Amino acid sequence: MSEVVTCGSCSTRNRVPVVASGSPRCASCHRDLPWLVDADDQSFADAVRTNRLVLVDLWAPWCGPCRMVAPIVERLAHDLAGRVKVVKVNVDTSPAVARRHHASSIPMLLVMRDGAVVDTVVGAQPEHVLRALLDRHLAP
Repeated sequence: MSEVVTCGSCSTRNRVPVVASGSPRCASCHRDLPWLVDADDQSFADAVRTNRLVLVDLWAPWCGPCRMVAPIVERLAHDLAGRVKVVKVNVDTSPAVARRHHASSIPMLLVMRDGAVVDTVVGAQPEHVLRALLDRHLAP
């Protein structure tokens, strides 16, 4: 499984794997690519298995606040390329992941490190709040 991402530097289209040992880089210019992937009940455990900080977006297509948060999450994936992996999970098609993380309200964002949840945000939040949250967990 892989996603196709366009490099922000040289516009080359690259396949970005759901699972990898390091951060994906552009095949042409070798810059870090945003690591933004979709996961489901079957692929979730593999998708969050990385040495990078992971932001999990639990969402649904019918959820208005989820649609408001989606562009913010994408922007964060681009801005923090090489440092953060973003995993999007549709709770309608992945009920096991939603149950495991007690997602009774969406959008729900999980910050994970080494496969464990280290922070949770429920509800739509402005970009500066989510960026501060990630910055706090990225700080040494």
